[in-house]
Amino acid sequence: MYFSDVGTIALILALGFAVYTVVIAVLGAKRGITALVASAKRSSLTVTFFLLVAASALVVSFLIHDFGVSYVRQESNLAMPWYFILSAFYGGQEGSLLYWALMLSIFSAIFIFTSRRVPQALVPYVVATLMSIEVFFLIILAIVSNPFVRLPVAPPDGQGLNPLLMDPGMLVHPPMLLMGYMSFSVPFAFAVAAMITGKLNSDWLRSIRRWMLAAWSIQTTGLLLGAWWAYHVLGWGGYWGWDPVENAALLPWLTATAFLHSTMVQERRGMLKVWNLALVIASFALSIFGTFEVRSGIISSVHSFAYSAVGPYFLTFLAIIVVFSIGLFLYRLPTLRSEQEFDSVISREGAFLFNNLLLVGVAFATFWGTIFPILSEAVRRQTMTVGPPFYDHVNGPLFVLLLLAMGVGPLLAWRRTSTSVLWRNLVVPAVAAAACAIVLPLLGVSNVWANIAFAVCSFTVTAIIYEFWRGMRVRHDHGESYFLAFNMLIVRYRRRYGGYLVHLGLVLLAVGVIGSNFFQVERDAVLKPGQTLNVAGYQLTYLGNIAYATPGVDAVTAQLQIWQDGRLLRYIYPGRQFYRNFENQPTSQISISTFGLTDVYVFLADWQGAASATIRVFINPLTSLVWLGGLLMLVGGIICWWPERRSRLRMPAKETYAKGTALANKGHGDRSVEAGVGQRREGTLVASCLGDRDPAWEAGNARVGVTERNDLASYGQDTGASEEPTL
Repeated sequence: MYFSDVGTIALILALGFAVYTVVIAVLGAKRGITALVASAKRSSLTVTFFLLVAASALVVSFLIHDFGVSYVRQESNLAMPWYFILSAFYGGQEGSLLYWALMLSIFSAIFIFTSRRVPQALVPYVVATLMSIEVFFLIILAIVSNPFVRLPVAPPDGQGLNPLLMDPGMLVHPPMLLMGYMSFSVPFAFAVAAMITGKLNSDWLRSIRRWMLAAWSIQTTGLLLGAWWAYHVLGWGGYWGWDPVENAALLPWLTATAFLHSTMVQERRGMLKVWNLALVIASFALSIFGTFEVRSGIISSVHSFAYSAVGPYFLTFLAIIVVFSIGLFLYRLPTLRSEQEFDSVISREGAFLFNNLLLVGVAFATFWGTIFPILSEAVRRQTMTVGPPFYDHVNGPLFVLLLLAMGVGPLLAWRRTSTSVLWRNLVVPAVAAAACAIVLPLLGVSNVWANIAFAVCSFTVTAIIYEFWRGMRVRHDHGESYFLAFNMLIVRYRRRYGGYLVHLGLVLLAVGVIGSNFFQVERDAVLKPGQTLNVAGYQLTYLGNIAYATPGVDAVTAQLQIWQDGRLLRYIYPGRQFYRNFENQPTSQISISTFGLTDVYVFLADWQGAASATIRVFINPLTSLVWLGGLLMLVGGIICWWPERRSRLRMPAKETYAKGTALANKGHGDRSVEAGVGQRREGTLVASCLGDRDPAWEAGNARVGVTERNDLASYGQDTGASEEPTL
């Protein structure tokens, strides 16, 4: 018996237990038999076990070079190093689908082990939904796209991995992106469970929040790694080209981001219930759409697989998801009434709604541009492509408005904000934006749109820093150093200040995108030894070419020096590589040298023997901020996700309400009471007079005009959302 046989048997057993789990979980929920629900949980864990066995069988087949397995022969060969052999596991369609199913089973197991914190009425339906999705993938793996199919005769060697995937970035980018797609299954399962049971209050939102944050963080990681891979491998000087597969990965991220903002409005005010449920459904449907798009072969992309038989199956599955979800949604629509209405457009909830409209607008424009070639082919029998200029002109202004909303939102209070006080709070960020708009032209930034975008970024960064400063100052007034105050804000109010870090990271990323798009300089030149190319203050001196060979790879590199102001900065070696069996698909060795915040990006476009080369050079200003901002976004997302200490004390709701009313009556004369800082001194907990809220938020609300007695009294009652998940 081969390891591949073990894998096939494991897939069949996993499919059987997954079907059993769906049936038993639903029966246990319908009849109220807890023993059946417990059996469904154990059966789900059994599915995880068999998928681990199947995945292990495939990994072992790769490691022992069992080329009798068709998938192993196609994706590996004897010359590949062990780490690329492991990455070949998900390098092709069959393995990536097995990885998708495996991670879904692992997330299902994590849910089962943590389900005690979830409303128990939802648990069996969540398990049934997750296993229903699992059943689909296992059917595909067992019947249509089996990674364990054997060849009649095992060849002595395999074909090998696609050369574009022979890169260190491929060790982490595909698994993170696939996991990101998969992770939206859990929030979707919660939404289905809530609609089936009718328990659509805030309990399911609180249960879903960390799962959606996890999915958002994983998808963010996958997107950033994909951009980094494209920048270092493809050789066109950029990191995001609005490729259809890139767009498909961005779509669920946009709707998930919208949900993480709008859910705060429902938690706080009982509003946007319909909208939030629709966003959760859309996020999962878009993740399946992205999986379908990559595997259907209907679009042309460097990221997609060739046409295969799984495309129609995914399209059918996507249609079932959409129809089933819409049916449940319409059935429960009468119960999704808002508990309150908007008091004012100039309010925190108004800013969140505007934020959501922008995010959904970007998602719609991106989705339309992605499917337009398909629609034009179907309707006019003529493929009409949508290129980057469309997305730049449509999504660019929307993203700038989104950045502006990120800066204005923290300056607004819930319910209403008086116009005079709002203008007073806008002074500092507005002055920073105006200063940026005045100074940049003096420094040579003549592009009007770039100037506007930088000014908006300046406004938002100042607003975020101002929020941190207000919180630190309040805590400093109570005896903490500024450094300790900063750390305590992060530790004690993770949801709010972690969200601010995400916003700050997004602004840094935006600055990098603006700089590298508006001010990129490109130059091509055919050089002979000793000749120099001058570009944007840098001089590149060509020394010649070197050809060499390693096992399975032939390569050629050009040798150049980078000079600036008569000073040698470094030697660089851009080149091309030709892998065995893929001689017509050479890969690039890109030379990227970072000096300050500017990248000197050098690509070997062509060569003639050892004495001539065509060199393409890109000068990319501020690109480093793209990666720095992305990293900061991930850090902020993890801080938001990180669980709170369960031992934390809270003031009873009645006492909190009384304190809030007393504060309103007092008129906020005492800044320490106004801030409502909860802290420990000499073993005594000084509870926040407004329900252990963020001190800067409380002080800020006092400044923006939310000092009316009825408002503060209601804030005192509202202890269920003591911190704002500002992601």
